Amino acid sequence: MHVSKLHAVRTAAVLAALFVILLVPVAAGWGPLVDADGDIAEALHRTAVTHHGWTEANKVLTDWVWDPWTMRAGLTLLAGWLLWRRMWLLAMWIAATAAAGTALQQGIKAAVGRERPHWTNPVDSAHYAAFPSGHALTATVAFGLLLWVMTLCGARTAWLRAATVLAVVSVAGVGFTRVYLGVHWPTDVLGGWLLGAALVYAAAATYPYPPDREDERAEE
Repeated sequence: MHVSKLHAVRTAAVLAALFVILLVPVAAGWGPLVDADGDIAEALHRTAVTHHGWTEANKVLTDWVWDPWTMRAGLTLLAGWLLWRRMWLLAMWIAATAAAGTALQQGIKAAVGRERPHWTNPVDSAHYAAFPSGHALTATVAFGLLLWVMTLCGARTAWLRAATVLAVVSVAGVGFTRVYLGVHWPTDVLGGWLLGAALVYAAAATYPYPPDREDERAEE
């Protein structure tokens, strides 16, 4: 997440554009996309039905470890730590970005109204509309903001690498659990990833860095 402000703007714009490109065929119910979603979801669901131990492990991960409320609790702790360090503006930026992510995904869910997968033998259940995945979006926002804050605060390279590995495993993992448990289509997860990443880069692009930080970033 150590990127120039211009790069952050461009990346946020590209990610947002990709999200819109995905949103249009999803909202229109484009046949090839629906078929591809269905094929992947059905294949994973067949595995989930027959592998009970693995399915239960995925439930624990999605309901407790990578649950949106767990992610929000983590962001609350991060904001609290920043307040303790008297980094008021950055704490506010974290809170505002997290709130924007929740509002956006709920608004888009309501607007698109995409139905979740329906199975005769479900292994899990979920509420509200499907697109985009709130789990995927919230995890992406939470870990993206964490990496950004660690970079701004000058975290050691080893810690950044460890956090990056944890972020990749968690963001990819939560996306897998949602499709594997039959409560989301693959494109719901992809939409959550794209929109969540766009929000993180938008936060980095719009944050008013101190003059000395701006000078450092301009030289990169």
